[in-house]
Amino acid sequence: MRVTVLTIFPDLFPPFLATSLVGKAVERGILEVDVRDLRAFTEDRHRSVDDEPYGGGGGMVMTAPPWIAAVRAVSSPRAWRVLLSPQGRPLCEREVRRLASRAELVLLCGRYEGIDERVRQTVVDEEISLGDFVLSGGEVAAMAVIEAVARQVPGMVGLPDSVENDSFRSGLLDHPHYTRPAEVEGLPVPEVLRSGNHAAVMRWRRKEALRATWSKRPDLLAAAELGRGDRELLAEIAREEERPAPSLVIQARDDDN
Repeated sequence: MRVTVLTIFPDLFPPFLATSLVGKAVERGILEVDVRDLRAFTEDRHRSVDDEPYGGGGGMVMTAPPWIAAVRAVSSPRAWRVLLSPQGRPLCEREVRRLASRAELVLLCGRYEGIDERVRQTVVDEEISLGDFVLSGGEVAAMAVIEAVARQVPGMVGLPDSVENDSFRSGLLDHPHYTRPAEVEGLPVPEVLRSGNHAAVMRWRRKEALRATWSKRPDLLAAAELGRGDRELLAEIAREEERPAPSLVIQARDDDN
């Protein structure tokens, strides 16, 4: 997978691209990331990328010509061009998988009060947001997109199961995780996880994923792909916690009899 990043702060990226799984993927050639300085596409001697807004107001607006020239220069015909913007579609697991299906991404990292609207109109395919808040620029958002999307690329993560069990992958939060030692501060590892009973472990993990989602993000349950067996597990949780079971329409999966 190839990702090109356009930014006025290219020095923010080398440490990120050399670290952890992303760094290993870049080193192995699974992921190619090219960070380009937007100022290289300016035509004035001051390498200006911003100007005062038409209509007045505070702050500066990034000018269109450098962006348009840069995006066209770095994009191949198959590139999907994404503007990181608080006005964009919220990034979620579904959107990450959709972006990962693209062989080539171009990420535009804005700054200041924003980018001239004509950039979006001419060289942007879509806008993506990390959430309903504002950052000083798109660089942090670009790093989040790179790491989230790269996890979907075959060979990026050593054990594919670790991706399949991620939070949000099935519409639920992930189940709790434990490792050695067997007891910490008087809190033991659940006995089922040490039982060697694979079926019991899988049932426990599904139940605890449902419990975590219901407790922390109940809004996700309504849209999650739940099977008939999940109704029983949710009822068990409700009895254990002495509260009414959530009112849900359970969508049965083909493999859930």
